[in-house]
Amino acid sequence: MSTQIHPTAIIEPGAELDENVEIGAYAYIGANVKIGAGTKVDHHATVDGFTEVGLNNEIFPYAYIGAKTHDLKYTGGRPRLKIGDRNTFREYVSIHLATNDEEYTILGDDNNILAYSHVAHDCIIGSHLVMSSHAAIGGHVVVGDHVTVGWGVGIHQFCRVGSYAMLSAGSKIVQDVLPFMLVDGSPADHRHINKVGLERNGYNSANIEHLRAHFKTLFKEGYNKSQAIERLQAKPQVEDDPFLPALLEFATAETHRGIA
Repeated sequence: MSTQIHPTAIIEPGAELDENVEIGAYAYIGANVKIGAGTKVDHHATVDGFTEVGLNNEIFPYAYIGAKTHDLKYTGGRPRLKIGDRNTFREYVSIHLATNDEEYTILGDDNNILAYSHVAHDCIIGSHLVMSSHAAIGGHVVVGDHVTVGWGVGIHQFCRVGSYAMLSAGSKIVQDVLPFMLVDGSPADHRHINKVGLERNGYNSANIEHLRAHFKTLFKEGYNKSQAIERLQAKPQVEDDPFLPALLEFATAETHRGIA
């Protein structure tokens, strides 16, 4: 199948479209956009800015991919957006460029971002994100892989969200979320492990029991952060516990906001 462009679509000179791209009616593609093979831009959608879109993505009607940053520190230049493969951006989703010249907002592969949701400038988003409707990720947020963001969640600027985390609907995320955990509330607290999400991704009951024990050490035994991390560091690594190294790496890494 060859590239298909509806006669009412606007493709600015300089835009680069790979083979088998579909551009729907009244869509707009900016002059500095590159779109990979198999990607579909539905009617009335916009892809603009210095934006690179990978393979087999779908951009639904009225989505705006590559919008100018909201950051008031923007001074011009060529801030960028890079999107991987097989992502879905539903109706009215907005994804912003970075703020500074030649810096990036980045999204990985196989992300599913539902209607009216927003990813702000300078975010680094992994792969397999499921982001429900009306959720928003503030600037400079880092999100791991296989994260689920519930309806109406708001994530504060500079927060980190670890892989396989579950952010419950309506939560306000103002500090970092550990990997493999479920958070809820306003502001959000770590409530439990993300048992359902982990089971869906192939982790077995023996794996999950180790994670339960780590959760208790972190949040249920009365330790402060430093003491809890020391207790985790003292635990021996066992073969059927894939969680301990990732928890320690995340908990001891640099943070702007602290851990919830």
